[in-house]
Amino acid sequence: MKKLAILGSTGSIGHSTLSICESFPDRYQVVSLAAGKNVEDAFAQCLRWRPKVISLASEALATNLLARLKAEGISDIEVVHGTAGSVYAATLPDVNFVVSAIVGVAGLEATYAAVCAGKTIGLANKECLVAAGELIIAAAKQHGAALLPIDSEHNAVHQCMRGGTPKEVKQIWLTASGGPFRNTPLADFEHISPQQALKHPTWVMGQRITIDSATMMNKGFEVIEACRLFNLPARQVRTTIHPQSTVHSLVEFVDGSILAQISVTDMRLPILYALAYPERVAVTAKEALSFDLTMLSQLDFSQPDLTRFPCLRIAYEAAEAGGNACIALNATDEIAVAAFLEGRIPFLGIPRTIEAVLQLTSGNPPASILDVLDADLAARDTAREVIARQYAGARR
Repeated sequence: MKKLAILGSTGSIGHSTLSICESFPDRYQVVSLAAGKNVEDAFAQCLRWRPKVISLASEALATNLLARLKAEGISDIEVVHGTAGSVYAATLPDVNFVVSAIVGVAGLEATYAAVCAGKTIGLANKECLVAAGELIIAAAKQHGAALLPIDSEHNAVHQCMRGGTPKEVKQIWLTASGGPFRNTPLADFEHISPQQALKHPTWVMGQRITIDSATMMNKGFEVIEACRLFNLPARQVRTTIHPQSTVHSLVEFVDGSILAQISVTDMRLPILYALAYPERVAVTAKEALSFDLTMLSQLDFSQPDLTRFPCLRIAYEAAEAGGNACIALNATDEIAVAAFLEGRIPFLGIPRTIEAVLQLTSGNPPASILDVLDADLAARDTAREVIARQYAGARR
């Protein structure tokens, strides 16, 4: 029986993880949850799963939830809040598997604490490895914590790498749908609206990750994450446009063999793989995770155009630089994407803002999580200044 802490329980990964717990009650037990700001979902999850601990984003939200639980006669669930609450939920002695799915650097401290506590981590928060990968990988080695990727691409690489040893890997290939603009004339990029950018051709995701997919920054983050997870330099982590999204990643070995992982586009599959590892758990018709082979009738692959998608080029450069460059990349992207969604900068203002901030970024690599958080805040401030200076009065 694996006993779970689910950080980000009210998000899409959290809901998918709980769906797996529903299907396999003899294998997985929910011990603690971190639910962010969604009190309604948090309350429903408490009624269904009866965790020992649940954490909310703020004291006011925690007080609200606690009152609702008491009104239902439930007094055996400990309600905590804030970063300290998430850390507490992630490091409970009963927990032996932590699903890290809090979006952004908000989940960094809890994930790092869980690693230092020797927990096995199912990692769905790519910002953790982008911003603090060197620290997290070092802590995992020191404390014997396993890091199992839940992102579909890295999960696919993890599966393919079981076909050889690390020294036999020549390179890995991360596939990308290309987003909604892979065939859009470059001259039209200046006029792309938020509504157009939010129409992803394959996946249904949150707003930031959908925009990151449209700019291919999401793939850039995945390159950095892959470098750290699989101990590879950026030149051995390749990207390819694959609009069908049926091949999730490929691993090329030194003898010329290439292994690919193919599955339905359903996040429950990589979550189940991580939860069950090193086993594979049989699914039934109820889970509906089987793959229709007729979907392989056409498989297209092409090289990404770095002129069309400068964010991917910038991410490769940050991967080579490491340290503060990766922190600034993630922080600035979040600020720039929000500004684009609010109509304050154009679509191409996203990579321009990121590049401007990276040119202003320097300093020693972070030596602690506090250093990471300080560098993150500094990069956000710089990004806001760049946007205010370059795009004043640009709201559309």
